[in-house]
Formats: sequence, C-alpha cells, structure tokens
Amino acid sequence: MKALTLSPELSAVVGDKPLPRTEIVSKLWVYIKANNLQDQANKRMINADKKLLAVFGKPQVSMFEMAGLIGKHVK
Repeated sequence: MKALTLSPELSAVVGDKPLPRTEIVSKLWVYIKANNLQDQANKRMINADKKLLAVFGKPQVSMFEMAGLIGKHVK
C-alpha cells in the first residue's frame, strides 16, 4: 500500500508520518476506542471529539462513512 501524506487535522489524531490508508483507519480505531467515542446505543456510530470533528466535519458519523471522509485529508 502506498503511504499517503496527511492533513494537519488528521495528523493530530494518527501522527504526522505518511501512512497507507489501511494503517490510517487502524490508528483511527485505536484513537476512537481509547477515548470511548463509539456511541453506546449504536456501536456503528462514532461521536467526534474536538480532534475528530476537525477531520469529519460533523459531530457523529457511521463507521462506513468514516473511510470516505478520510479521503479529504490525504494526498
């Protein structure tokens, strides 16, 4: 997998080194679980904290939507 350059917003969550998309998603899940950001009623939904709000652009996204929103933050 090709390493991608990250936006400053995404770098604040997963680190500033270029990463392949699969590793970005893995690191996002580590962050989400470490900060207890999965919705308690519906585990498929992610509640954004301040850092994730800058990446997602809205307060809650589905886990399927998350992958598409990452695309705006990588080159």
